[in-house]
Amino acid sequence: MKKFIHYKFPVICFIAATVVVTLYACKKDKDGSPDTKAGNPVATSLTPSTAAGGTLLTLTGTGLGQMQKIVFDRDSVPAPFYSTLNTESAVVFRVPDTISGGPQNIVLTNSDGKTLLVPFTGLAYPKVLEVSDYGFAAGTNLELTGVNLEDVNKVVIEGTTDAATIVSKSKKKLVIAMPATSIVRAKLAVSNPTGTTITTHEFVYKPNNFIIFDDDFGTAAAYGGNIQSWSWDCNPVKSTSIKSRGGAAVMQAEYTKANGGLSLFLGCNWKDPNSTFNMFFPATFLTFWAYTEGDDAKINIMPDGPWSGPNKAATASGKLSITVPKGKWTYFRLPVDFIKGDYSRLNLQIDGGPKTVYFDEMLMVK
Repeated sequence: MKKFIHYKFPVICFIAATVVVTLYACKKDKDGSPDTKAGNPVATSLTPSTAAGGTLLTLTGTGLGQMQKIVFDRDSVPAPFYSTLNTESAVVFRVPDTISGGPQNIVLTNSDGKTLLVPFTGLAYPKVLEVSDYGFAAGTNLELTGVNLEDVNKVVIEGTTDAATIVSKSKKKLVIAMPATSIVRAKLAVSNPTGTTITTHEFVYKPNNFIIFDDDFGTAAAYGGNIQSWSWDCNPVKSTSIKSRGGAAVMQAEYTKANGGLSLFLGCNWKDPNSTFNMFFPATFLTFWAYTEGDDAKINIMPDGPWSGPNKAATASGKLSITVPKGKWTYFRLPVDFIKGDYSRLNLQIDGGPKTVYFDEMLMVK
């Protein structure tokens, strides 16, 4: 028994020592960073030395270990980086999306507080992330939110020379007054000293499209007359009880019973049963803003079905269901290719109810 204990004790000591060393090593390298030391940093090369936000940069040199902070000194923009990619001879990091344009220094600071300045030129292309509205007429103010907007010097409708007037600008917000134009819909080309970018958002020039409701029901239905309500269990009225998207009024659709329908007659030629709305205006999109309170509202959008009687003008079928989120204006841009056949009326039928839904800037867009 004593002999067994004599040999067991050294083994236990060896295992314990191994565990201690392992734990110490894990603690030391707990973030996965290379085991490097802070030195006297010297830069050899930066690749690339001119770049836009999101570009991956590689800095090589000596004494580059233990970098703790990287800042682009124009407007003091910090750069995120992974310490696991930091060695004594290289640091890999990305240009921040909020980089300011023009010549500047990248300032790198290590754990000893020693700094390294590396010359760099930022390419700060303007970038639009959000817009206040998608429809406009001459003189409409649009608010564009994004980055690198403080130096914007020109905004034109893509494919034209129609230029917007810059009302105000800051790094993240640009307000422009839109021009008159001959286009139906288009994106915007936004320029600053770095260059030009095209918005991902497409904007609709309302006067060149078919207005169903914009502050009031449209007055130019197909083949003459106004937009008419052929609704059932739904009372659509012009209302100022809720703030509109940019005008003076909204359409307040009071669905008084379950499955009530907001039915909008867009016009047809009664003298010619073959002249329907879609023949008068071949639409590509139905666009509008919608808002509701309480619970979300599910709405089924359908054309008028085949008409009975001597006038066979409407032969369409098809349905598209949408959900209007409660408590916020939501923009809908719906392709109308779900409609099969000829139609002169659109029905927006509530799923359930009763319910009140507000609509604004409702257009048929080519």
